[in-house]
Amino acid sequence: MNTVTRRLFAAVAVAAALVTAACGSSDSNNKGVNADGSVDLSQVTLRVADQKGIGLQALLEVSGQTKDLPYKLNWSTFSAGPPILEAINAGSVDIGGVGNAPPVFAAAAKSQIEIVASYSSGVKGQAILVPKDSTLKDPKDLRGKKIAVTQGSSAHYQLLSVLSKNGLSFSDIQPQYLQPADALAALSTGAVDAWAVWDPYVAQAQAAGSRVLVDGEGYVRGDSFFVAGTKALDNKASSAALRDLLVRIQKAHAWIKANPEQWAEQSSTLTGLTYDVSLVAVQRGVYEHHPLDAPTIAEEQSVADAFSAAKLIPGKVNINDYVDTRFNDRFNS
Repeated sequence: MNTVTRRLFAAVAVAAALVTAACGSSDSNNKGVNADGSVDLSQVTLRVADQKGIGLQALLEVSGQTKDLPYKLNWSTFSAGPPILEAINAGSVDIGGVGNAPPVFAAAAKSQIEIVASYSSGVKGQAILVPKDSTLKDPKDLRGKKIAVTQGSSAHYQLLSVLSKNGLSFSDIQPQYLQPADALAALSTGAVDAWAVWDPYVAQAQAAGSRVLVDGEGYVRGDSFFVAGTKALDNKASSAALRDLLVRIQKAHAWIKANPEQWAEQSSTLTGLTYDVSLVAVQRGVYEHHPLDAPTIAEEQSVADAFSAAKLIPGKVNINDYVDTRFNDRFNS
């Protein structure tokens, strides 16, 4: 592992140790649970992470899913999945949506997190972009190039998968670990040769003249996840609120499929992107919720194994240790 990666895992590991120490058996964590074991959701406040460019808070509102909420929601916005899971591990957020790689990095750092829900988000919105006039025409041309990517993100895994399936390794490139805004600037100024990222940033860069060298087709399954903190899951009342929230998110995602133009317009207002760019990103999405079943968990294990084999995380990760399937029963109703 390089110095940046070692520092990342050292910081997250320290946070995990502090949270573990603070959440021992002496912490009853019974807020919202009545003496008879029933729950009072009015006493629950879920702290929910939103991701810039995703707009989960706005989606729940515009789709009508925040009506008659029996609990409260407090929102925080993050630039990408990895900082969301850092916040969940630190205990400042209860749940958030991320791609396939952030849970692997969090698990490798022994974070206090559990994957609690999954949905297909699509593969066309995952891409490695290059400038329009770039000489790069094939993934094999990435050898020796500077490639911007957010460390620990779904784009990180897509990049790893593309390299691997084209006979390259991470040591064959010069990864530049940047957040999306910085990466866009780096690609625009020629500071990097390529950029691995997700929608709506892919659609934004395409509209500005970048082209897709390769997308996620044939390289990634395209699952995204909702991840919750163990403390919130251990509380009967907050767990009940999490279940209800996941049902509402699933309904909101179904609403997008029925109202793509309306959501693109709303998303455009939130992100500052043009309506046309937002619509491209929305139409490339899938938004199909499915249970955390054996194939889904096995695929996530393969993501973990790939990062481990590339020595991009310390040791090996058993994804089953970080999966909570209690909310799968919502698909039976």
